[in-house]
Amino acid sequence: MNDSYNVIKSLHIIFMVSWFAGLFYIVRLFIYHVEAAKKETEEKLILQNQYKIMQKRLWYIIAWPAMVLTVIFGTWMLILKPELLDFGYMHVKLTFAFLLLIYHLICHKVFSNLQKEVGSYTSGKLRIWNEVATLFLVAIVFIIELKDSLNWVYGVVGFFGVAILLMLGIKMYKKYRSK
Repeated sequence: MNDSYNVIKSLHIIFMVSWFAGLFYIVRLFIYHVEAAKKETEEKLILQNQYKIMQKRLWYIIAWPAMVLTVIFGTWMLILKPELLDFGYMHVKLTFAFLLLIYHLICHKVFSNLQKEVGSYTSGKLRIWNEVATLFLVAIVFIIELKDSLNWVYGVVGFFGVAILLMLGIKMYKKYRSK
């Protein structure tokens, strides 16, 4: 059973990495799509049509399947080792995983709107939105790796520290781009 659990765990991690790659890149494509609206008409149409194709392929060929397989293999792990649910860290991890699913669904709404050229998205807001996935990644990995309750204090401080650093980085990048 231990070997089959490790195979399932490995597949869970592989698809989680693929899912995050899809989430990170799809929002970058949203940003480029929105920024293309500022171009001249012909260039704007060419770029936005290309971004729509890229978004559609990424979303339906990589991000959605990776999300579904991450959930399937994660659930399978819990079926194989239900005692994992006895630990508080697993409840916190599952809460973050649930929030990540909501993030994914909100990204789907943005995706759908951009495919129809509706919505009032700005590249600045989407840049901040892009960093939310980073916060989920950091939180989930630290929760699973630290597990120890004493380390939760450091984990929470670290989580907010990463959030603050990301916000500062976004502001610095915005100033750099405006020059």
